[in-house]
Amino acid sequence: MISVYRSSGYLSRDEIIQSLHLGLEGKFTHQRVLVLIPDHTRSLPLPLMFRALVDVLHDTRQLDFMVALGTHPPLSAANLCKLVGLTSEERRTQYAAVGLFNHAWDDPAALRIIGTITQDEVRQIAGEHWHPSLGGDVPVRINQAVFDYDHVIILGPTFPHEVVGFSGGAKYLFPGISGPEMINVTHWLGALAGVVDTIGVQDTSVRAVIHAAAERLSRPVTLVSLVVVGDDTAGIFMGDHVTAWEASAGLSAERHILWCDRPFRSVLSWAPPMYDELWTAAKGVYKLQPAVAVGGEVILYAPHLDTVSEVHGEYIYEVGYHILPYFLRDWERYRHVPLGVLAHSTHVRGSGVMDGGVEKPNVEVILSSQIPPQDCARLSLGYLHPDEVDVRQWMNRESEGILFVPRAGEMLYRVR
Repeated sequence: MISVYRSSGYLSRDEIIQSLHLGLEGKFTHQRVLVLIPDHTRSLPLPLMFRALVDVLHDTRQLDFMVALGTHPPLSAANLCKLVGLTSEERRTQYAAVGLFNHAWDDPAALRIIGTITQDEVRQIAGEHWHPSLGGDVPVRINQAVFDYDHVIILGPTFPHEVVGFSGGAKYLFPGISGPEMINVTHWLGALAGVVDTIGVQDTSVRAVIHAAAERLSRPVTLVSLVVVGDDTAGIFMGDHVTAWEASAGLSAERHILWCDRPFRSVLSWAPPMYDELWTAAKGVYKLQPAVAVGGEVILYAPHLDTVSEVHGEYIYEVGYHILPYFLRDWERYRHVPLGVLAHSTHVRGSGVMDGGVEKPNVEVILSSQIPPQDCARLSLGYLHPDEVDVRQWMNRESEGILFVPRAGEMLYRVR
């Protein structure tokens, strides 16, 4: 494994490029290589990495890039170019031979079954978090395009993650380029385990399921994992997808988790524009709830936001946002809803209890966006008009139990 990192400080542009040459140059000569990359909702210097990889892998027979979307909306041709920092002219000329594709999770013709994770295997991995709602055997489907290549490279960042503990690594395979079954089961298992007990934890049951699925893939995989803090890169790790990911998650735990001495009663969490749906902007809730006192509130301030989810919005509006026990007590009513949607719902709402049939979340979630108040009420979320938020009044009030988090969604806040 190649690892170059800083426990404090950051890597230079030259150090990043030199690391790629050291770790990858000459290792894929005359091979067909597919590089899996994230979409715009993940922070990393992707334009730099794209150009550097094309240069480093110049001796491959074929080099293509696929956006590991999971269920995120596909990107247009123009947005694919923007994602990797290409002008339309560069796309037509210098980089014309490099493929640039979206994953299609909902197109059966684009997927291939490579194995099955049995119900017993899922049950054994889930342990105390097992629930019959996880269902039976899970077919492991993956984008069949991977079989057109000799080698798969995963390029992506590692952050604390609400479903799997830490993102990155084989998550770019499952659910990144997988079919709906793996997407739903992994997300629902994460919901059964609970956000607070999962996020920022390296060894989770969901990670174990993902690695079990990755063992079914016959193509070799190399991971290039980055730890990114703000606009800077703190580390780069290259090697097999397990070892490199473990090292990356270790640095992420150092650089991305902020430990607080006491819980806050109120948080203003400002979601950046890269989160263009509540589906992803909700990271600004997940990563603050562990540091909020019972009875406190998280205000997700996203004045740019006007969409819940392009793909899953209909289901989300049907069920709203609720704690896990709310769904489990009346499972037959909700079993038709994709498990991934129900998981998202419980992740946003967080922990809580049902008391005499009344839902009592530990933390109130308030949305301050272009999504109107009547929609927030339908979704069981609080509402605050963005014009009523004066960010200056939230600054430097930690001693009062009030926290302001700019660019929320990547740093995890936890109480010691």
